[in-house]
Amino acid sequence: MSTLMAVLLNGIAQVEYDRNKPLPDYQGAYLDKMDRKMEAEGIDVDGVRIRAPDLGQRAQFVAANLAHAIRDNDEALVAAMTTWLAQRMPDLKQVKLRELEEGFEIDLDFAEDYIKQHPVQISPRRK
Repeated sequence: MSTLMAVLLNGIAQVEYDRNKPLPDYQGAYLDKMDRKMEAEGIDVDGVRIRAPDLGQRAQFVAANLAHAIRDNDEALVAAMTTWLAQRMPDLKQVKLRELEEGFEIDLDFAEDYIKQHPVQISPRRK
């Protein structure tokens, strides 16, 4: 199991989640509440109502909500959705989001370990 999971938008890391950090009880309770709500009410995926979503369908639903939260700069929702994905899918290494004209493309990557991104400093060339 990878301890680090990242959320990338158009190839740029937006969030890095470290699974080694303990999850506070209130956050765990919130994730449980999210699960109960999805199980009780179902979810809408691509305009289709799924009454009893499996884990993969719930993950796609949460990732779609994560994409919109990033676009809307809703930090609390970004944190909740990222935490749900990292905790409920321990083998998930990267959530790759790509903006399209009609929405988002979502790739849940279980294969490729995330490598931390580091900014590169470019100095102007002196004449």
